[in-house]
Amino acid sequence: MNKSKNLYRDIFIGVSFVAGVFGFMSGEFIVSTMLFALASLTSNLDLDGRFRA
Repeated sequence: MNKSKNLYRDIFIGVSFVAGVFGFMSGEFIVSTMLFALASLTSNLDLDGRFRA
């Protein structure tokens, strides 16, 4: 596992989640929903390229 890759991924997830919270508080519900979905997909998908059969 590459530590810097995981760090950048965690930072991206955190920023998109916080932006979603601020979007929800300001009334931008569609944008906040998209940001929450992006944070959820990014945190749950394994995109490192290794697949097990």
